[in-house]
Amino acid sequence: MSKCEKAIVTVLCMVYDGDEILLQNRVKKDWRGLTFPGGHVEKEESFVEAVIREIYEETGLTIREPKLCGVKQFQTDEDERYIVLLFKTDKFEGTLVSSDEGEMKWIRRDLLKDYSLVEDFMDLLKVFDSDNYNEFMYQRNKSGEDWIIKLY
Repeated sequence: MSKCEKAIVTVLCMVYDGDEILLQNRVKKDWRGLTFPGGHVEKEESFVEAVIREIYEETGLTIREPKLCGVKQFQTDEDERYIVLLFKTDKFEGTLVSSDEGEMKWIRRDLLKDYSLVEDFMDLLKVFDSDNYNEFMYQRNKSGEDWIIKLY
C-alpha cells in the first residue's frame, strides 16, 4: 500500500478589521453563499504566496503577515484529499473590488446570522477563531451517503 495519495491544495483567508470580516458571495453553483475568499495553490508556489495572490485577485487587497490558523480537509469522489489551508490577517491595504468569483462584503460578526452563508461557515469560523480547534474535517458517515463535520 502506497503512503502517497493525490491531493488538491487550496487556501482561504479571513481578512478582518475589528469586528468586521471580509466575505465573498460565491456565484458558483457548488458551495453557494458568503464565505472567505481564497483559491488553489499553484505548482511550486508557497502557501503564503498563494494566499497573498488569491486575496489580491479576488479582493484587490494586498494582505501582509497571513497567519496559518488551521486546515480543512475531505476526500473527493475521485479519492483525492482536498486540503484547505486556513489563514487570517488584519494587515492589508488597497481598494476593495469584487471579482468574477463573487461580490466582496465587509460584514459585522454580530450580523452574520442575517446573511446567507455557505453551509459549513459557522463551523469553519470556529477553527479560524479558536485556540482549541485547528482542523475541520468532513468524514462520510457509516453508510457513506452523508458527510459529518468533525472539529479537532
